[in-house]
Amino acid sequence: MTSQAIAIPQVQDRRRGYVLRATFALLLGLALLAAQSVNAQSRTIPGSFADLADQISPAVVNITTSTTVSRRTGPAPQVPEGSPFEDFFRDFLDREGNPNQPRRSSALGSGFVISEDGFIVTNNHVIEGADQITIEFFSGQELDAVVVGTDANTDIALLKVEPEEALAYVPFGDSNTARVGDWVIAMGNPLGQGFSVSAGIVSARNRALSGTYDDYIQTDAAINRGNSGGPLFNMNGEVIGVNTAILSPNGGSIGIGFSMASNVVTKVVDQLKQFGETRRGWLGVRIQDVTPDVAEAIGLTPAKGALVTDVPEGPAMDAGMKSGDVIISFDGQEVEDVRGLVRRVGNTEVGKTVRMVVFRDGKTETLKVTLGRREEAEGAVPAVAEQGEDEPEAPQEQELLGLTVTTLTDDLRTQMGLDGAEEGLVIKEVDEMSEAYEKGLRAGDIITEAGQQKVRAVTDLEDRVEEAREAGRKSLLLLIRRSGEPRFVALTLE
Repeated sequence: MTSQAIAIPQVQDRRRGYVLRATFALLLGLALLAAQSVNAQSRTIPGSFADLADQISPAVVNITTSTTVSRRTGPAPQVPEGSPFEDFFRDFLDREGNPNQPRRSSALGSGFVISEDGFIVTNNHVIEGADQITIEFFSGQELDAVVVGTDANTDIALLKVEPEEALAYVPFGDSNTARVGDWVIAMGNPLGQGFSVSAGIVSARNRALSGTYDDYIQTDAAINRGNSGGPLFNMNGEVIGVNTAILSPNGGSIGIGFSMASNVVTKVVDQLKQFGETRRGWLGVRIQDVTPDVAEAIGLTPAKGALVTDVPEGPAMDAGMKSGDVIISFDGQEVEDVRGLVRRVGNTEVGKTVRMVVFRDGKTETLKVTLGRREEAEGAVPAVAEQGEDEPEAPQEQELLGLTVTTLTDDLRTQMGLDGAEEGLVIKEVDEMSEAYEKGLRAGDIITEAGQQKVRAVTDLEDRVEEAREAGRKSLLLLIRRSGEPRFVALTLE
């Protein structure tokens, strides 16, 4: 009995020890989790932006431009002699001076220093047409700047000042690493207030506004007039965007601002610094996106790539590219759409020979093209199509696919102001209830190809329709020209 009475308390003591140790371990684990949560939160939500603002402020500048403008191009207002308003107008004109006298106009913007020897980045629209550009630094120092080069396509300008001492500057970061939800801060000269900081997050990526080379970061950090050309920083103090535009019904910030991505800006700045101008690659084709109906009409899966609508004289023609080809790969990278191809070609070195994979007649072919320079070719006139066979003088008409088409004769060429090399079928009428009307076809458009083959007579179009049906196609691809501009349209076969 005695030994049993002693054993029971020992067992109970051990059990209590197990419970206490387990409880302690649980509490310790919860404490560690709470600490980790606090640390993680402290890393993602800054307690203050003050240290970062102190770090970057010396490299951000205010920009003031001065431009000479004409007050009025027309004659000064005249009032009849003896009019009761004669004295009023005379006094007004005396106060205003000569109405045709040129005057000075000022504008404000922002920018940032990218090198200690005085290179400064801003927007092209901030300094465009300016006679004088003054840079104000955070310290209060002012220096005159000269324009090194500009690029209207990306709205970027590179300026240069001549400082007596090395300037504080900021580095560019990799905009491709920016994620939606990341913290960013903008700094600049909003509404002339000077050296103002605002914070927000990345709201969206890869926004396109209107330009061919657009790649904007959207942010809700407050951006107003005067912020143009200023930097958008990540939390490492690196510039990931140049503040360029806002979306606003009243001209003020409503939390939708756009900054040109740094990975676009750096390429432009490097070329402006080296050449004083941009030198973009040029392929020499007109292209459009591949829509699902177009892809079905040519047997391409999936619906992506850039559809070639015209090949004027240039690098692409020299490489053997043809109208109707679909560019699906450029320099080893897949082509998703027109925008992606244009940016990729523009960023490729002028004179470089690259491989392109095209989809043609149901199979792929590889072409080698040596890129030209876009800036030199932008004014080039597209090559004219070869002279067609003689057409009958009497127009032949037919109704097909919601269209009334007729042969393009010499008389019609004259009436429509076309040159003698133009060939195809003229659309005389479009049924307003048809798919063709919905897709934008109108009277006066010219069908030059059907099923990626030239058409010169109504029977050619009828043959292409029949061939497509026999091949099991659901639609037929037409190449349409309007005012000389080509585009492909796929129409469903009835």
